[in-house]
Amino acid sequence: MLSYSSSTNSLWAMAWHQLKKDRAGIAGLVIVMLFLFISTGVWLGLWGNGWSDTSAQFNAHPSTSHWFGTNAIGQDIAARGIYATKVAFEVGLLVTLASLLLGLIAGTLSGFKANSKTDSLILWVMGVLDSIPFYLFVAAVAYALKQHLFAMHLAMIAVFWTSIARVIRSEVIRIKNMEYVEAGEAIGLSHFKIVLNHIIPNTTHLLLVQGTLIFVSAIKTEVILSFLGLGIKEGISWGLMIAESTQDIQAGHFANFITASGLLFLLVMGFNLLSDALQDALDPKSIGKS
Repeated sequence: MLSYSSSTNSLWAMAWHQLKKDRAGIAGLVIVMLFLFISTGVWLGLWGNGWSDTSAQFNAHPSTSHWFGTNAIGQDIAARGIYATKVAFEVGLLVTLASLLLGLIAGTLSGFKANSKTDSLILWVMGVLDSIPFYLFVAAVAYALKQHLFAMHLAMIAVFWTSIARVIRSEVIRIKNMEYVEAGEAIGLSHFKIVLNHIIPNTTHLLLVQGTLIFVSAIKTEVILSFLGLGIKEGISWGLMIAESTQDIQAGHFANFITASGLLFLLVMGFNLLSDALQDALDPKSIGKS
């Protein structure tokens, strides 16, 4: 037997069974799916795309026509918050996928070549990046590349991949010493096939958990960078809404701040609940007891 492929489905089924028993995890999943539904609607043009339209109702209170009121130039705050949800998911998805891919490649290579020069080089690069204060490094990269459309995204990817690589490296070192990998080497399978077919598939549970963590970290970082003027340049985001609200609050208008921070809080809470539940559900010890 050369892999765990024959038991993969049953393991995922047990993990799903474990997740379903976690009420907090299911609540987090519902919240995330709700926000995904909102984002999908914006992508399809069903709602939120009139966020930049202005009206004569300046700083209006919530009403049936403007659920969360309007800002200083008459823009609908609800529409702005809804459209910013799409922006948050776009940033989170792009940064997460790129970070997972880079972290998977680096971690797999480092783990499979453990204690080699290649491993030492990758560990050195990760050590250097991890030694720099997180937000200082991200802000510096975003500022240096501020003319680039994806400056903020590249800055986050440059930071986030290292944590994924470390987790994958540890798992690959554990897996490569298992019997089915040694059997594959004994019958002459190339290292590429062993890694691609028998090692990487058995790290997917870790990638799933890490992906949820990176996703929410990317969204929070985007809000901070946009607030500082280093993030979203076109469109609207929760960070830009909070930045604008600094002037509104002084004038006694809180709708911009409450809407943006409230939506951010709900999404972050949902992802945190889901991430904790996934870690428990995909823990081999938990699966064994379920």
